[in-house]
Amino acid sequence: MPRGHVLILAEDMDPSADLVVHSLTERRVPVLRFDLADFPQSMTLSAEHGGRVSGWSGEVSRGDRAALLEEVRAVYYRRPGLPRIHAGVDRRYRAWAQSQAVAGMVQVLSSLPVTWLHHPDVYRASAHKPGQRTAATQAGLRVPRSLVTNSLACAQNWGLRVGGDLVCKPIASASLDVLDGEPMMLPTRRVALTDLDDSLELTAHYLQEWIPKAYEVRLTVVGNHLFPVAIHAGSDTARVDWRTDYDSLEYEPVSIPDDVAQGVRRFLTGYGLNYGALDFAVTPYGEWVFFECNPAGQWQFIAAATKLPIAEAHAELLEGAMK
Repeated sequence: MPRGHVLILAEDMDPSADLVVHSLTERRVPVLRFDLADFPQSMTLSAEHGGRVSGWSGEVSRGDRAALLEEVRAVYYRRPGLPRIHAGVDRRYRAWAQSQAVAGMVQVLSSLPVTWLHHPDVYRASAHKPGQRTAATQAGLRVPRSLVTNSLACAQNWGLRVGGDLVCKPIASASLDVLDGEPMMLPTRRVALTDLDDSLELTAHYLQEWIPKAYEVRLTVVGNHLFPVAIHAGSDTARVDWRTDYDSLEYEPVSIPDDVAQGVRRFLTGYGLNYGALDFAVTPYGEWVFFECNPAGQWQFIAAATKLPIAEAHAELLEGAMK
């Protein structure tokens, strides 16, 4: 078994990364944690490739702590910040310098033949919602009928065929910049056919049929471990999008039907993912309907509410002990 470091790239204030560091430390696995924002000002990368089959050698260091690249056993990549470039760099070159810093660090680490959680290339390929619809269907999961369009007439005709309420949600993760400069999440909205208007034609819109819910499930998958947790919403807004009202939520570990579990494994394997935060609705008839998978989704709030060993599963996978 490898004895080198696990590298954790995450922001300083990241409770999920904190839990994984703690669990790895309990296993006596060496950890080097840093944020890309620390590079290049307070971190050093020294990587050499001499044409050997073994690949890159050298080290990444932060102060008096360093990890040898050839001994890294795994990388946990959790939404790190962007490199901060020295103020002395001319403004004309700062964006260029930042892009070079990202490429230098991430691309060297990406080339290491080690276990990754949230590999950047795999994340980008697996995060597309339209692609997930196809992949989930091919994996045997039920998905809502969906439409992507900027045509009001097309949306109205499609809505008539659906024959009920719809939901409108962002196609990709993004936030709105409001007047005070604070970003704001755009939640999923339940809409009637009569709510659609000409504003739909200003950009692409993602519509789905409304799925009646007994409750929703956040399924956290780490390697071979599945952690299905029911989310019971206690307010009208949370019943449409539970992220809008965390205070009204109650969490309950539940079992997952075998056919759904098998479909989830096929879905993740198809993308090459060893982690996913998947969202389902469970209808009043007990049918599981797949909404989406966030390949770098949050899980700390689920672990805190349920005491499920999600951090331990991360540590097990990163250590290399997962069976």
